[in-house]
Amino acid sequence: MPATTPPNGTKARPKAARKPAAAKASTARRSTPRASAQPRATRTTRQAPAAFGDYAERAVLIPVGAALIARDRVVSTVSDTISSYSSTTKAQAQLKRFERRGVTARNRLEREVRKARVRVERDLRQRRRRIESTVSDLEGRRDALANRVPDLVPDLANRVPDIATRVPELANRVQERVLSLV
Repeated sequence: MPATTPPNGTKARPKAARKPAAAKASTARRSTPRASAQPRATRTTRQAPAAFGDYAERAVLIPVGAALIARDRVVSTVSDTISSYSSTTKAQAQLKRFERRGVTARNRLEREVRKARVRVERDLRQRRRRIESTVSDLEGRRDALANRVPDLVPDLANRVPDIATRVPELANRVQERVLSLV
């Protein structure tokens, strides 16, 4: 790949070929006219075709360079693959490596599944214990109420006539109070 030139038409020199500062000072004092002394229009017309050529060259070289880099990468990948499987022992070693990787992945997955199952089972056991405890508490309260009902029935039977006689009396009081407020 040839070296490209900058758009101004001058080639960049390597650092080793550059002149020291003292040499630059002496050339700056020379009597011959430089390019900067030439009229601007003349300089521009001479540089325009060179700049156009530089851009055209870059437009061609960029895709060529990209294609060559891609080709180098493909060749490198293919050559690595070929070197990995060039003999039966190397191919068997690669297969063993793949198998070990597969076994490792399977074991990791099985371990994660086991952990998840244990976590779910533990959560279910805790919920079951809480529900069983709540049920036993409710059963105890139910039994306690069931034992008290036979004692409460005769008492309620005695109180019902008393309450029945008081209801009309209470209704009259409420009616009188409402009328007094209105």
